[in-house]
Amino acid sequence: MSHTYWKLLPPAPTEYLDSVPLHPLVAQLLYNRGITDSSQFELFLTADKRLENDPFLLPDMPQAVNRIYQALFSGEKIAIYGDFDADGITATALLVQGLSGLGGRVVPYIPHRLHEGYGLKLAALERLHKQGVRLVITVDCGTTNFEEVRQAKNLGMDTIITDHHLPTTSLPPAVAVVNPKRGDSTYPMPELAGVGVAFKLLQAVLYKSGKEESLTELMDLVALGTVADMSPLIGENRYLVKQGLKVLNDTQRLGLQEMINCAGLTPSKLDAETISWTLGPRLNAAGRLGYATNSYQLLLTQSKQEASALTQELERENAQRQKLTSEVWTKARENIIAAGADQPLLITGDKNSFPGVVGIAAGRLADEFYRPVFLLRLGSELCRGSARSIPEFDIIAALKQCRDLLTKFGGHAMAAGFTLPTKNLASFKQRLLSLATEQLAGLDLRPHLDIDAEVSLSSLSGETFNLIQQMAPFGKANPLPNFLTRHVEVVEYRNLGNKDAHLGLKLRQENITWPAIGFNLGNFSSELTPYIDIVYNLKRDQWGGNKVLRINLLDFAPSD
Repeated sequence: MSHTYWKLLPPAPTEYLDSVPLHPLVAQLLYNRGITDSSQFELFLTADKRLENDPFLLPDMPQAVNRIYQALFSGEKIAIYGDFDADGITATALLVQGLSGLGGRVVPYIPHRLHEGYGLKLAALERLHKQGVRLVITVDCGTTNFEEVRQAKNLGMDTIITDHHLPTTSLPPAVAVVNPKRGDSTYPMPELAGVGVAFKLLQAVLYKSGKEESLTELMDLVALGTVADMSPLIGENRYLVKQGLKVLNDTQRLGLQEMINCAGLTPSKLDAETISWTLGPRLNAAGRLGYATNSYQLLLTQSKQEASALTQELERENAQRQKLTSEVWTKARENIIAAGADQPLLITGDKNSFPGVVGIAAGRLADEFYRPVFLLRLGSELCRGSARSIPEFDIIAALKQCRDLLTKFGGHAMAAGFTLPTKNLASFKQRLLSLATEQLAGLDLRPHLDIDAEVSLSSLSGETFNLIQQMAPFGKANPLPNFLTRHVEVVEYRNLGNKDAHLGLKLRQENITWPAIGFNLGNFSSELTPYIDIVYNLKRDQWGGNKVLRINLLDFAPSD
């Protein structure tokens, strides 16, 4: 039996495959991603400038641009008010660099995760006012900060909001609210990251000055923030990330050069996966522990010495983040198993859980147990928590049904944060469990793998793999393709890594031997049989100076 539920996606209709002037497997992959109109094929694969949208299609863009030029011409001090994650940090750096290049007097402000929290805060606005700031531009936040925007106005400061989070029924009284998710927005790409919205603002500003060519050097920041924030890599995001990766692979930023070298990466071989697993977590590390200032400075420093020092500090912070995450995950996992992990929803808490990593730990547990997971930091009066979910359970919809028990909450269907009085915790647990029991009844709650196609290993070699790579960059909404191959011979295997966590294999089919590695499958080595069915994706590795294809094994089961 497999360790996950294998979901083989339906084959494309014959008439569709016959009408597509592409390799049949590539056509199937496009069909699986909803690309069914023949006019979209070439555009999806090239992901060129035709995907880029006019920034003035975003709501309130003219008002935002006019107010920024008023500040530039009059020499007003401008604050860029960001967020402490990679999306917010890159967006802050982008606008500071871009507006400074136009002669603006620009200062950054990134709040402290633990002491201030997410979004605009009155105390911070008061400090900026004392520094002489007259215009505040938010990035990746601000859409729901009604009172703070009003207070800023009372202090004599105007606010421009750039954000990508869902608004409530109304909008704050800002000069402009530039958000593609506004109910009245007709912007063709509502799924821009926060840094994407900031980029479009700067694009509009530079368009008016005729200096759009200077945007290119900033697109590495757009790629970093968009991928790290798990924005879908479809539509305009595909173009922005593809162009950004080109800049990133030849980055002139001293801090990124140091980070890439320190992480052991090849500077010219960076892709979206590199951002997701290596660069993004390092940029996020500082903000998870407190101040994100180090990450921001790393992106803009002009000193090699400072770049080296900041990189080393981020490495230490990332190691500390990993340690804290492991501690929170271990404790929560023990609590879940003790209470019974077969419940439809898992909720637990601890008074010592470090707030900055609770969301990561919840995500790992949701992946492992394939249940919605709610982790809380317990306090005497208030509990603060993070939730991560599975596609079958919308946690924001659930939290809305608990709003009478909550102080505040926010997020989306798969990830959310919330605060509630401790006295309401028992009722909160009971209501969540009742909702999950009703909604998840009768479902197979095992992690599932979407499989793009059943193929033989030989069909993926050589040119076919190169054709598939045209679909990059891969990420959310355009995942790396997964394949199923049956009756593969196990030539040899061995456990690898710390505590034998991983599984290394040699697999053979049709007289061709393939190297394979199954990360975190070491515990299942005893279940291997002479012939197995495998679910996997393909990676290209350098081996002895040659490029070789490697199977990245996701799951296996004995062949019939």
